[in-house]
Amino acid sequence: MNTLTLSPVSFTAKGQLVIPVQLRRMFGITQKTRAIIKPTPEGILIQPMSKASIDAGCGILNSEKPEVAIKARALYKIEEEKLEERRARRCIG
Repeated sequence: MNTLTLSPVSFTAKGQLVIPVQLRRMFGITQKTRAIIKPTPEGILIQPMSKASIDAGCGILNSEKPEVAIKARALYKIEEEKLEERRARRCIG
């Protein structure tokens, strides 16, 4: 990662930015990749949640029954969607 040079980016009126292709490839970021945005003392941290990174974490707890892990992942997804809906409502009004 040290071999990459710093690449300045610009934000659009909608707050969008373009991540350099080298970084998108390095982190497996595609068109539908979701990300988590975190404020840090240094600035804004953008953590991609690519399918590869999610899949890499699946089974990490070594569940005896795969259906338990699948159910837990589905419940997590539901909670994540509820959280996003609450955030969207806060932004709208």
